[in-house]
Formats: sequence, structure tokens, C-alpha cells
Amino acid sequence: MAKTPSPRPPLGWNSWDCYGTTVTEAEVLANAVFMAAHLLPFGWDTVVVDIDWSDPTARSHGYNEGAPLNVDAHGRLQPDPERFPSSAGGAGFAPLAATIHSLGLKFGIHIMRGIPRVATAAAAPILGTSHTADEVADATNRCEWNPHMDGLLPAHPAGQAYYDSIAALYAQWGVDFIKADDMLWPYQAADIEAFALAIERSGRPMGLSLSPGRDLSLTRLDHLREHATMWRICDDLWDTWSDVEANFARFARWAPVASDRGWPDGDMLPLGRIGIRAERGEPRDSRLTPAERVTLMTLWVIARSPLMIGGDLPSSTPETIALFTNADVLAVLDSRGSREVFREGNLVLWTADDADGAGYVAAFNLGDEALTVALDSANVGMPGVFSGTVRELWTGAVLATRPVTVQSDEARGVAPGSTAIPLTIEPHGAQLLRWES
Repeated sequence: MAKTPSPRPPLGWNSWDCYGTTVTEAEVLANAVFMAAHLLPFGWDTVVVDIDWSDPTARSHGYNEGAPLNVDAHGRLQPDPERFPSSAGGAGFAPLAATIHSLGLKFGIHIMRGIPRVATAAAAPILGTSHTADEVADATNRCEWNPHMDGLLPAHPAGQAYYDSIAALYAQWGVDFIKADDMLWPYQAADIEAFALAIERSGRPMGLSLSPGRDLSLTRLDHLREHATMWRICDDLWDTWSDVEANFARFARWAPVASDRGWPDGDMLPLGRIGIRAERGEPRDSRLTPAERVTLMTLWVIARSPLMIGGDLPSSTPETIALFTNADVLAVLDSRGSREVFREGNLVLWTADDADGAGYVAAFNLGDEALTVALDSANVGMPGVFSGTVRELWTGAVLATRPVTVQSDEARGVAPGSTAIPLTIEPHGAQLLRWES
């Protein structure tokens, strides 16, 4: 099945971490305007409205059982006109998408696998068929954590027709990106195939993001590449060090296969002002330390993960926004061969190759104390005897290097005949290096 390649993983903003199920049109537009003014020049170009945009009773900290979701006559979800006033009169998301497009940005929405239970209960007619929603609904394959949807029978002719009908609606609205939820745990191969086919039939290119991953297996790689733009490799990630640290092992498995054929996704970046009306926690700045925020960005970038900012952009600090506007750091997304190459104690090293023969090294300290090390050039893909330049990309500092000839260096793990790069890394911190001969 044809799929448009993406030369770089998607970069954007998603409403989930800050607004949960409750985001409003005004809040989406405020973030879009901020992105266009401050982040678009650095490649950030996608604005995504996350879950429950059709629920007039949406609230923070959970979902509403039996919510009166707004649907059309064919059981297709429609935006709640109270929160999204421009959708009134059946306009759907078309006016909001047009405004976001006018800013030079792409527009995305979240959807759930299956068919709304309110459509099943109403026996809504499936567009273009003689069947109704209750005929294609599958109550045995409902989402475990969201009470709003029935499963769908994709093998039923009207099951595929329902997915075709919603993809056609999103194409009419001008949607560019779809985050399809409850697709990967358990793995819903039939729904993935059916929705990817629906997008193709819609005639509009739309990126397809699948979630949540919960330690997704690499055995799914070929199927994912065939049908999706990106796919989650973990459950929801929040602003705790344990969540960030757990993704080191996941990215070590998945990063080597990241390419324009599809992007393993470590989830959204819980950075900036989050929890405003979210599913988890109260309004706060990200609880990650400054060093942990740099580590998060460094790992996601060198693993070539999609980058979706979770914090409310207008109310986030300048220090947070600076994490997203370092062009040298973001250039690592264009590298090749990303991989973990060394893990010993609290030191983890990643490397990637630049197209011009230079290279990148990410050095991480997973420990609770500062770590002083002398990196061995042989461990990070550099020439053994190196006389070029090593620059730390977050600070712009040029680092000192020296040839190793003395026994004291060998005892510290750097062999004679190599080049040593002395580093001191903060607790839970990272340094991102670029070297060139």
C-alpha cells in the first residue's frame, strides 16, 4: 500500500499533556500562532487536537462514561461546537484547519479505533451502504481504558465503509495528520490496514500515527512501515525521570530502523507548562530538572523520534522554548545510523553519522551524581588519532581533545593511541557532540 515517505520525523504540538480532553479552539489557535511565529523556522509545523474533541462534557482527570458525543447522521464524530465555535452548522474542523493552514502549518486530530457507542445505540446508517452501526460494532473488542467506542468489524464490508467515510470526512476538513489510538496494545492489524486503506481512498495525504506502544515488538516492523508514518514504542510518557530513563532501552532497539519508511515514536515531550486541565496532575511546569529536559531532547533527537511538544507554548518559559529552537541540535534528525554503542555503569553513549562524513555523539549520565569521564574516540566512531573539532551543540562550546599516551589514561578506560574527550556530565544529564575532521 503506497505511503508518502517523510525525510524527517514529524515535529509539532499536541494538546494532550496540557489540556487532556478539554482543549478549546482558542487554545489550539494560541499555540498555532505561537508555533508559526517562533518554531516554524526550525521545522515545527504540525498542530494536533487530541482526544475527545466531540465530547461536550469533557473534563480533566478522566473520561465520562456514557458521554453524549457529538456525531452526524452517519455516526461520525463532529467537534463540540461549544469548545470549537467555528465548527457550528456542520462545518466540522474545516474552518479551524483553514486558519491553521493560513499560518503555514499542518492540522492534525486524534481518533479512536472503532465506532462510537452512541452511533451503535442509534443504529446510525453507514454512509454509502445499507448497513447500520450496530451491524459492524464489535463489543468484544472494545478499548480497555476509554468508554466511548465499540470495536469495529473491519472484515464486514460496512466496517471498511465506515472507516472510508470518516477518512473522507477528515479529507474534506483539510486534516493533514491523524493520531489513531488503541491500535497497538493489543496489536490491531486489521484496523490498521483498514484505516490506512481508508486514508488512501480519501485522496488526501494524511500522516498516520499509531499509539500507544507499551513495549511494541520489532516483529511488527514490516507491517508498521507498510501502513503508518509513525508508531509509539511506549505507553504515555510523563514528566518523571523514570519515564524518560525507561525509553533508553526501547530506543536502543528501535532507533536503528528509523527512516523515511517510518518513525518509532517515544511519545510527546512533557516540557513546558503542562497539566493545565490534563488527564494527570495539576497545572505545573514540567517536573523534569533542567538537565533531564536536555537528556529527553537529546535522546529523542539522536534516536530520530518524532517530536511533539506537550506543553502550552504561550505560557512556557523562554528556557523551555530554547530547547526547541537550537538548529544545530535539530539537524541531528537528518543524520543516519543512530545507535547506542556503549553502556557501562551510568554512562550511555550513542552515535550517529552525518552526511558530510562528520558524526554525532550523545553522552548520557543516568546516575544521581555528576560523572567525569574521558571518552575514548574508539568507542564513538571517531578516528583513533583525531585532530579535528568537537563541539557541544547545546552550549556551542568547542571541547578540548588530547592524544592518549600515558598509563593513567589507559587505566581510566581510554587506550593509548586513541583520542580522549574529557567530559563532566550533570546528574541525569547529557551532552550532544558533533565532531568533524
